[in-house]
Amino acid sequence: MWETSGRLLRLLSLLQTRREWTGAELAGRLDVTVRTIRRDVERLRALGYPVDAARGAAGYRLGPGAEVPPLLLDDEEAVAVAMGLRTAVGGTITGIEEASVRALTKLEQLLPSRLRHRINTLQSVTVPISQGGPTVGADLLTAVATAARNHEQLRFDYVNHDGSERRRTTEPHRLVSSGRRWYLVAWDVDRDDWRTFRLDRMRPRTPTGPRFRPRDLPADDVSSFTARGISVRPYRYHAVLTLHGSLEAVTERVPPTIGVVEAIDRRRCRLETGSDSLEELAVWVALFGFEFEVHEPSELRDVIETLAGRLSRASAESSRAADTRPVR
Repeated sequence: MWETSGRLLRLLSLLQTRREWTGAELAGRLDVTVRTIRRDVERLRALGYPVDAARGAAGYRLGPGAEVPPLLLDDEEAVAVAMGLRTAVGGTITGIEEASVRALTKLEQLLPSRLRHRINTLQSVTVPISQGGPTVGADLLTAVATAARNHEQLRFDYVNHDGSERRRTTEPHRLVSSGRRWYLVAWDVDRDDWRTFRLDRMRPRTPTGPRFRPRDLPADDVSSFTARGISVRPYRYHAVLTLHGSLEAVTERVPPTIGVVEAIDRRRCRLETGSDSLEELAVWVALFGFEFEVHEPSELRDVIETLAGRLSRASAESSRAADTRPVR
C-alpha cells in the first residue's frame, strides 16, 4: 500500500515536469512495467487528476483541470521557487507583486521548518539593488508569450531606437530576458527578415493575426542573436575589435546589452558592438582597461589616433604648466 502510494506521488511529480511522457519512459523512470503505469494512471484519474492519454504512441500528459493540482517539489526546487517569488516582488514584471506575495505565503505555510530556515537565511543576507529602468506589464508579457506559443501573428505599435513610431506585423518566436529588459525575437513580415524588439516599447493591437508556420530560428544561440540585435544592429557604426583579456575578464566588463563577446583563445576575445558616435566608441573601448586592436571600421582607427594625440598634447601642456608654477 505504502509502496503504491509513493509510486503514485512520483508518477504525478514526473507528469508535472514535462508536457508528455510515453508509457515506456515512465516505466523506466519508476522501474515498473508499462502495464503498472497504466494501472497507476487509472488510480490518478480516480483521485481526480486529469491525465490524458495520446493516441498511437500511448503518451501521457497532465491535462488542465478545474483546480491546480498540488505541486510536488523537492527541497532544492522549493527553495528556488520561494526565492524566485521573493525576487519577483521587486522584479522587472509589473502587476505581479501582490500575487507573488500571496503565492509565497501559501508556499511557506507548507514548507518544513528546515526549508523555511534555509530560505530565511538566504533572505536575511541578500540585499537587492534598486534599479531604475523600464518594466513590462504581466499582461503584455503573457499576450506576447501566448501569441508565440499559438503561432499567431502579432501586430503592435513600436517606438524605434531613434524615437520614431511605426506599426509592425510579426511572427513571434522567442522571448529573451536580459537584465531588467525583455526582448522578442520575431520574423518581421513587412521587412521579410528577423528582428529583435524591446517589449517595453511595444503596444500590441488586438486581435492577433492569422496563424503561421514556425520558421527555423536565425541562430542556434538565440541569446547571442538577441545580444547582437540590441548592441550592434540599431546603431550607425558597426565595430569589430580584439580585446586582450580572457573571456571571463572581458564579459565582466562588457554585458550582452553592450556587445557580443566571443573567445578567440585563452587570452583574447572578439568584440562586436555598435554606436552612433565613433568618438564615444573610442573613449568607451579605451575605458575597458584592455589592450585592443580595431578591425573595423577603419574610421575608428583614425578617430583613436586623433584622440590619442589630443590627450598626449593635453598631458604635455599640463606638465609644462606644473613645471613653470612658482614655488612658494
